[in-house]
Amino acid sequence: MRRLQIPFVRLPGIWFGHHLQGALSSLGRLRGTPLPTLMTVLVIGIALALPGALYVLTRNLERLGEGWEQTAAISLFLKAEVSATKAEALARRLAGRQDLESVTLISPDQALDELRAETGFAEAVEQLETNPLPYVLALRPAQSLGDAASLEGLREVLTALPETDLVRMDTLWVRRFQGVVLLGERAAQVLASILALGVLLVIGNTIRLEIENRRQEIVIMETVGATHAFIRRPFIWLGVWYGLLGGLIAWSLVSLARFFMQGPVSRLAALYQADFLLVGLGPLALAVLLGGSLVLGLAGSWIAVSRHLAAIEPG
Repeated sequence: MRRLQIPFVRLPGIWFGHHLQGALSSLGRLRGTPLPTLMTVLVIGIALALPGALYVLTRNLERLGEGWEQTAAISLFLKAEVSATKAEALARRLAGRQDLESVTLISPDQALDELRAETGFAEAVEQLETNPLPYVLALRPAQSLGDAASLEGLREVLTALPETDLVRMDTLWVRRFQGVVLLGERAAQVLASILALGVLLVIGNTIRLEIENRRQEIVIMETVGATHAFIRRPFIWLGVWYGLLGGLIAWSLVSLARFFMQGPVSRLAALYQADFLLVGLGPLALAVLLGGSLVLGLAGSWIAVSRHLAAIEPG
């Protein structure tokens, strides 16, 4: 018997055609069972949306913390008897320190104008006969002071100055907030790992049930000489479709949650005379979400097919 010789240059086209046929046939089977498919895809989407939503939350908290960090400083309140000349001299002296990034002198008149501009304080300020506010130095610590101990040491140095009346730290709580955000990021990673395992099991079990439902068909295909790769191909594509659709559902849920949360967040920000726009999944995060869901679908289907297809042998 003469063997059929296929030119090497045609092999990629044949391979692509077989996979295209497997992808379309598996997609057709999903369309033929809309309710079970929808339920499975929703389970996968919700599982993937949970770490995605936590990631979006921590990302927005990071942006909020960056805004606070830009305004956070050490407020050095000088004694009431300190004159403008002494306050300016102290500001120049502190500007030369290596542990301070910037020094800003705020006069009593500037502080009173800022207080007058605040909502609810204008009428109270107008009742004042004299300006009771002292000179204030707004100090921004250097980035090298990243721990609370270093900041506390700087605070002790500033408190010991003869011109100092009060030192208020605005940076410690910002750094504590950043620690909470970092904890949320780690929690999102742990949750993503656990739920990824759950998605893997859901897809594997779904593919296993599909293999059992098509047992007789698989037996017949093996009897007539079909290779394992040919039989495996549509099941692999089923897992890929489940993963892709689940990832799209997860992205839709996260985007929908961001849309509904934007209104309350904007109203809350308006109470503080600010404007805060929530950000969602960026291009990179979306690529990771969809890519991860595809990998989970491929891995879950491959494991299920490898385990259960070998157990089906033609009688």
